[in-house]
Amino acid sequence: MILNNVQLINGATVSIRISEGKIAALSPLPLVEKGHPEVMFSQARAFPGLINSHDHLDFNLFPQLGNLTYKSYTEWGEHIHKTYTDEIAAGLKIPLALREQWGIYKNLLCGVTTVVNHGEQRGPDNALISIVENKQDLHSVAFEKQWKKRLNNPLKIRQPVVMHIGEGTNAAAHTEIDELIRWNFLRRKLIGIHGVALSPAQARYFKALVWCPQSNYFLLNATAPVNRLKKFTRILFGTDSTLTSDWNIWEHITMARETQMLSDEELFRSLTSDAANVWKLNCGSISEGLDADLLLVKDTGSKGLDAFFNTRPEDILMVISKGNIRLFDESLYHQLGDIPLHPFGKVYSGRSVKYVQGDIHGLMSQIRQYKADIQFPVYIPSKPAA
Repeated sequence: MILNNVQLINGATVSIRISEGKIAALSPLPLVEKGHPEVMFSQARAFPGLINSHDHLDFNLFPQLGNLTYKSYTEWGEHIHKTYTDEIAAGLKIPLALREQWGIYKNLLCGVTTVVNHGEQRGPDNALISIVENKQDLHSVAFEKQWKKRLNNPLKIRQPVVMHIGEGTNAAAHTEIDELIRWNFLRRKLIGIHGVALSPAQARYFKALVWCPQSNYFLLNATAPVNRLKKFTRILFGTDSTLTSDWNIWEHITMARETQMLSDEELFRSLTSDAANVWKLNCGSISEGLDADLLLVKDTGSKGLDAFFNTRPEDILMVISKGNIRLFDESLYHQLGDIPLHPFGKVYSGRSVKYVQGDIHGLMSQIRQYKADIQFPVYIPSKPAA
């Protein structure tokens, strides 16, 4: 496949040839090669596909739960299980497989091509985007049974441990981090999530911290001091699930940028190259030899990194995962004649029309059989009356 006339973040206009799931060539001139489907873009920008370093794929059909400012994740957990019993039960009635599939679509609709799912459950084998699996997930010090034994499992020593840490503003949130560090006898690589109570001295013990500011502010009205922590550990970016945040990762990114805790370049890398480096992925930038995980969006006139940060789901022209088109805008429909389009479902995203691979219509219909009043961020166009 050839993508002609796209602008990179550095302002260069290139054409991209994709072969066997990888970026095979970048050219300053249009490419024409026999046997390669070609898409000619007009006023389009290309970014690396986003890497969402923290989500719970099976918890994205829940509304945001909580109406207080909590001191910690444990206080929040106790409160919602007492206050929102019916809402939680209604969400859990939806089969796990359906909830996981929707979690994948939630990410894909925003241009995420890799997601790090936190939990023991694996995503479907035919997932439309990459799901990072080479890790050991422990929930947290408070909620993970036998976490000390699992942390020190010698059979898992080559895998990083991914764990919620310091998700609170009270003293307990800070001291639980010390406990984790103290019990890491095997000196395993730790990747923390949230880290609101994480100090610079503690951050030295972590390979990376996944920053989830929107979730943090919703629960705690505070977030990790990444402006101080970034000197001691890598900062990655995550959304968490819709239990504590918006479905749209671009809303999260906007909030993160407004804090000015990371520079624009640092925030961009937390979603692309830095995340790829920490998770050991062959993606994260647009370079020859890397996986063709690409996000193409409309050029709205913004320059440099502003073009990236001003993106919204309706601006997306195409999402490519490992060289496969997973989503495309209606404006490209007639250029894709050489690509089978029957596996794609049509949905409205804001005022734009997108075609998404897979039976998204059937999935939404199945979910509504278990929860009829579910609200999706996209909707299916109604069929004309006979």
